[in-house]
Amino acid sequence: MLDNFLQILPEVIFDAAEKFGGRCTGRFYALNALENRVYDIEMEEGPHVIIKFYRPGRWSRATIQAEHDFLKALEESEIPVVCPLTDDKGQSIFKISEVMFTIFPKRPGRLEPELTTEQLTRLGRFMARLHNVGATVKAAPRLRLDPQTYGRDPLTFLKDGNFVPMELASRLETIVTQICDAITPRFEDVEYVLLHGDCHSGNILWNRDDPYFIDFDDMLYAPPVQDIWMLTGGDDDYGKEQRHILLDAYEQFRIFDMTTMQLIEPLRALRMIHFSAWIARRWEDSAFKVAFPAFGTEHYWQEQIEGLALQLEKVQYHTTDLYR
Repeated sequence: MLDNFLQILPEVIFDAAEKFGGRCTGRFYALNALENRVYDIEMEEGPHVIIKFYRPGRWSRATIQAEHDFLKALEESEIPVVCPLTDDKGQSIFKISEVMFTIFPKRPGRLEPELTTEQLTRLGRFMARLHNVGATVKAAPRLRLDPQTYGRDPLTFLKDGNFVPMELASRLETIVTQICDAITPRFEDVEYVLLHGDCHSGNILWNRDDPYFIDFDDMLYAPPVQDIWMLTGGDDDYGKEQRHILLDAYEQFRIFDMTTMQLIEPLRALRMIHFSAWIARRWEDSAFKVAFPAFGTEHYWQEQIEGLALQLEKVQYHTTDLYR
């Protein structure tokens, strides 16, 4: 199905972008995206539009629709997101060359890799309200983030696909299994809500002092701390201070369970495991070979094993107080 991406030639892009009328000027450029193909299109009249062609085989129509429904619910709750454009039937998912696509309005914005106290405070309030909305969505067709889906399942895929050199495969399996065994009890009796899932600073744009959340591709059910740690980073003093500011604002709109701070290092470990499998699942895409040239080499897997060994130590010995 990846061959379908090869059919997305300029004329196909323009035909898709003119779905709602108007004409393209012929000027467009590709945005930085590996999972999908995303383009900024200049129109003859009116603002630019952003068109996203979804990776074939990754999502079903239902999972994409769940994302669009969530965005609409967030917008209705006055949480800053960018909703897709819809036709006169209310549809936002279309297909061309057997590839599903969606059109978004282009919004001006900049990235802020270093967040100020005021910015963190605003994001904390919005994030709490986002999680409040997510808590009301009980059965969206989206993944649940836990040691099985982000740990054991990716390990199985890597093993079955022979992505790991034989001399290192056993060591990787041992460490991943130890991590999953150690952290599984911590995910019991923890609240799960539908949330962003990949809420790092690169997925938040700023227009002057106004933020908005973008790229909900990876939205899933997870403990609320998932979005917290993704935005505030590690367990150093800087990360702790950012987390403190964010959570002070967060708790103005939603109670945060401080005991779930113990999930930060487990969640970080699961993200590392999931990330390697994510690359492996897309390895036939030439864009991934360019972006991750070292993937699959002995050096790559040695680094991954060393990183996961460190995470194993952290999940065994770190406590909640280390993150407060």
